[in-house]
Amino acid sequence: MASAAYDDDPFSRILKPPQNETPGQQRVRMEKQQEAQRISRQIDESILESKKAFEKRKKAIKILLLGQAESGKSTTLKNFQLTFAPNYFRDERRIWKMVIQLNLIRSVARLLQVLQHEWDATTTSPPVSPGGPLSRKPSRPLSLGPLTDDHRRTQMRLSPLLAMEAELTRKLLPEMQTLNKPLQEICVRAGSGWKGILNRVASPDPPMARPRSKGGRPGSSDGRNRADPTAVLVACRDDIVGLWWDEAVQFVLHKHGVRLEEMPGFFLNDVERIATFDYEPTDDDILRARVRTLGVEEHRLVMQTGAPNFGTEWYVYDVGGSRIQRHKWVPYFDDVQAIIFLAPMVFNQTLEEDSTVNRLEDTMHLWKDICSNSLLANATLVLFLNKIDILRSTLAAGVKLNRYVPSYGDAPNDVENVTRFFKDKFRAYHKRHSPKYRPFFVHETSVIDNRTTSAIIIGVREGILHAHLKSMSIL
Repeated sequence: MASAAYDDDPFSRILKPPQNETPGQQRVRMEKQQEAQRISRQIDESILESKKAFEKRKKAIKILLLGQAESGKSTTLKNFQLTFAPNYFRDERRIWKMVIQLNLIRSVARLLQVLQHEWDATTTSPPVSPGGPLSRKPSRPLSLGPLTDDHRRTQMRLSPLLAMEAELTRKLLPEMQTLNKPLQEICVRAGSGWKGILNRVASPDPPMARPRSKGGRPGSSDGRNRADPTAVLVACRDDIVGLWWDEAVQFVLHKHGVRLEEMPGFFLNDVERIATFDYEPTDDDILRARVRTLGVEEHRLVMQTGAPNFGTEWYVYDVGGSRIQRHKWVPYFDDVQAIIFLAPMVFNQTLEEDSTVNRLEDTMHLWKDICSNSLLANATLVLFLNKIDILRSTLAAGVKLNRYVPSYGDAPNDVENVTRFFKDKFRAYHKRHSPKYRPFFVHETSVIDNRTTSAIIIGVREGILHAHLKSMSIL
């Protein structure tokens, strides 16, 4: 009876040894069964590990950084890393050195672009030789009048720097070769491994015994990677300093309404410190460095500071990209505990991607969209009124807010009243458009200032943790 039941079981029939099986066939069959069992155990272990990782990730704190391009999202992320995971900076300081160098070169390119526009608008100068000297002391201007042939010669001597910048930019974003116009800033695509690319470029070639030339300039084989811009920057340092501090150049910049010092990644005031062979970026340098990320980047932080939270995992998502892509990413972040929204206080600027749209107006539209989105209703919203330093300098220069925001009326045109006005605006939209009640948190920030920003994000961290524990019914 038991034998009949055994024969009716399909699995038993499959596993039943074949009749007249030889010892060799039996050995092969047993080896196959053992291998199948090993693979099965491996799959089970993998599933278990994935489940553990999923459960661990569910318990992690997840933060979304939102804001338009150049709002300070990446700088806020770097503040989180510097405050809570400082070892991260030690590992990537060499990469950020090259980013800073590229930022500096980009500012030089923008400066020369403005000068070229000035030349194009006036009489074309005759060809000049690149050998003419230029004053190399920043304290003495090149000229007090219009642009001269000396400026032309300087432009020609700086051309190798611009060629190197174009080559490095192509490596970081290969598709830029198909663009009709050059990019105005350093752009990288999320997930492209851009840090690895810069790390390889920054790594020195095998050193060869060849002395440097007179003046500290390297020979053709001094152990430095030929794609590393350091040597070219050192060679061009005096020309860059002389050009930037020249009164005629400053007059032209003012004439064209170009304020390079307010642009992200500005280092022209630090050329003599940066354009050296032994330059090491400071923490403040890294915070000021500018790279525009296209797409969504995930950053895992393991807290290295703060006894109660030591070892806690945080995931910070930096969302970049164009305005038309904003609605696409929302469904993927419905489980975030908090959203840090960066609102740059630059009311007199327009978007780079659409010069007809005021930056502040675009920020307000994005804020309303985030507040009203039901998928993000459970997330704590933290508003950073960022770039307060630029707001202060803009108001000090006499720029009137009511020219761009008529509803401001005749209220005093000072930082205190303007920030109060914007706080009330954002608070009203938050209350009106949120699907359900949630507290309103707002901070005035200049995220390139690590001291004040660090104190703010420590408070933000504690608030997020408290809300997270409360949502898990622990508090």
